[in-house]
Amino acid sequence: MTSCRRCPRLVAWREEVARVKRAAFADQEYWGRPVPGFGDPRARVLVVGLAPAAHGGNRTGRIFTGDRSGDWLFAALYRAGFANQPTSVSRDDGLELRDMYIAAAVRCAPPVNRPLPSERDNCLPYLVSELELLEGLRVIVCLGSFAWDAALRVLGAHGAVAPRPRPRFGHLAEGRVGDYVLLGSYHPSQQNTFTGKLTEPMFDAVFTRARELM
Repeated sequence: MTSCRRCPRLVAWREEVARVKRAAFADQEYWGRPVPGFGDPRARVLVVGLAPAAHGGNRTGRIFTGDRSGDWLFAALYRAGFANQPTSVSRDDGLELRDMYIAAAVRCAPPVNRPLPSERDNCLPYLVSELELLEGLRVIVCLGSFAWDAALRVLGAHGAVAPRPRPRFGHLAEGRVGDYVLLGSYHPSQQNTFTGKLTEPMFDAVFTRARELM
């Protein structure tokens, strides 16, 4: 997966970012490749994000690691007992997830953080493969509407039949699809956290509910 070059636009962007770098990380070697999922292989909860951040996962090689959204996510996972520490700054920082696996709908950093539908669809087989390996999975937490839609598509490709009408995204929205429960959350982007659209208690409620649904 880390050698995938299916999407020319994403390949060009991820490699340009890795070459030019941000001044604060000028002395670091950027990952600059597709970012795989990671976590507990026995996980009952899967978190699906949008895509790696240009100077986060695209730099560190681990989704949500080294960016502001990840600061929010891992702090919440720690409070909920899914992570052994509240921060994640590099692939070798000692972070361990318990009963939790994290992946992205799109595996390469997209320009202005907006993947195209075709790029989402090119990435779906990777998430399908991870879903098949997570035999104990019961709950899929979708960070944002893009991840919610991707999860529905992945479950369809996995053979799960979505009810009609299709479950609609919302914060703390739930939808049962086959043996799985989709659980919606606003994405912990700065656009949401700085404006108060997503607060820590709201985010904590998502992972409290995920534990109940496990």
